[in-house]
Amino acid sequence: MTLADDISACRLCTAQFRATRTAHEPRPVVWFRPSARILIAGQAPGARVHESGRPFTDPSGDRLRDWLGIDEAVFYDRDRIAIVPMGFCFPGYDDKGSDIPPPKLCRETWHDRVMEELAEVELILPVGLHAIRYHLRVKTSLTETVRNWRSHGARHFPLPHPSWRNTAWLKKNPWFEAELLPELRARVKELL
Repeated sequence: MTLADDISACRLCTAQFRATRTAHEPRPVVWFRPSARILIAGQAPGARVHESGRPFTDPSGDRLRDWLGIDEAVFYDRDRIAIVPMGFCFPGYDDKGSDIPPPKLCRETWHDRVMEELAEVELILPVGLHAIRYHLRVKTSLTETVRNWRSHGARHFPLPHPSWRNTAWLKKNPWFEAELLPELRARVKELL
């Protein structure tokens, strides 16, 4: 069995997920192969991804692909792009209907092993604060970390989550689209 197979079979959070408002079963969404050169490090699958079994099969994915300047065929080519969230399963919703953060147990159990297997990765895109904190080891705010993207070198491009919920953030921070995205697209093109 491969590491991806082990993660796909993981059921460590069964009781935790059954206790959520959605009362769902774990369904790890595993999307990587050791040959990938680009890593999209997300938060956790949403409800739509839980149903589809494919990462970013929602409007967030459309926006992310636009940010990267690539189409679906390239985006879903596991040999070129790995998509590894901080939690491999949809964590569910709380009593107010808000997303529950990715379980730390998932990160603690799997992420170091996944990163060892992804030895060919030359570009890491931490998407959202949970992924940024893990991959960049920073405690600054999302805005400050993304604004200082150049200070993380050519290997890391921290990004806000591409959710519609961040549309206001994008409008308040026009430098993101004007400065960061052209550089990001050029780097992605270079690696692909």
